[in-house]
Amino acid sequence: MSTNKKISRRHALKSMGAVVVSSVVASSGVFSLTSFEAKRNKRIILYFTGTGNCLYIARQLAGENTELLSIPQMVKRGKYEFEADEIGIVYPVYGHMPPYMVRQFIQKAKLNAKYKFAVLTYGEMKCDAVEIWDRISRKAGNTFDYIGTIVMVNNWLPGFDMNEQIKIDKHIPENLQKIKTDISQQKHWHEPVTEEERQIHREFIARSGLNPEVGFLMKSEKYFTVTNACVGCGICTYVCPRGNYELTARSVKTSGDCEFCFACIQNCPQRAIQFTKLEDGSFPDGTEKNPNARYRNEHISLMDLKLANNQKK
Repeated sequence: MSTNKKISRRHALKSMGAVVVSSVVASSGVFSLTSFEAKRNKRIILYFTGTGNCLYIARQLAGENTELLSIPQMVKRGKYEFEADEIGIVYPVYGHMPPYMVRQFIQKAKLNAKYKFAVLTYGEMKCDAVEIWDRISRKAGNTFDYIGTIVMVNNWLPGFDMNEQIKIDKHIPENLQKIKTDISQQKHWHEPVTEEERQIHREFIARSGLNPEVGFLMKSEKYFTVTNACVGCGICTYVCPRGNYELTARSVKTSGDCEFCFACIQNCPQRAIQFTKLEDGSFPDGTEKNPNARYRNEHISLMDLKLANNQKK
């Protein structure tokens, strides 16, 4: 053997030491722990859903270590403090505004996370929904790093035919993939809003007479009627996030603050729940585009909505 290939005693010991250290580190789990911790990045997604659109989006945004929590259920339990690496909220915009329950929730919530994101679903026009949420959440002390929107099937029964809506390709998979990528990269971004969109919202508020600090907070007993077609199945008593429906000896009665999410009317199998036709000129007046068409997200079951919204003790 030539001398230039011989290994010195010092070099040999140094090499052996490196091997020993590497073995100890590996056996101690330092490498695997680092990788393991990266995979365990905890995410909480809070959602509000009436017809399943937001629950579907929330599920699609959930990773391996994600906890999905229904806002109505959190309100029912009085739970408002949450801690995770990432916290997201998914809700539908009603008249470009969040449901009143979501407003109430964020005003009380304490979201402890390094990264917070919000995804807002809408059916036709989002207008300045992003800026509205930003103002509401900032005022409550919950600043969101990312706020984006995604268009879904429009379930606003007074203005849209559900049978026609489900035929429209709204490019949900493509739009959803972009949002998933943004959030996985913890992108800091608020979807831009134009002055035209702000103006459209102002005109809508003036025309509808809604209070912009409240939004669609209606009275269930004024706007909904339970007809004789009711068979007492009780589905409405489970899917209403406010628990406004009560099964009685004769049929079902409804009363209380209403989010106008339409979970009740959309999910009644007998179409026994109808809009009350109002003659006082108030908004909305009770008309409906297609009384025979109803909608629930195709990926969400009736049981899913019951579990998400049930307010029974």
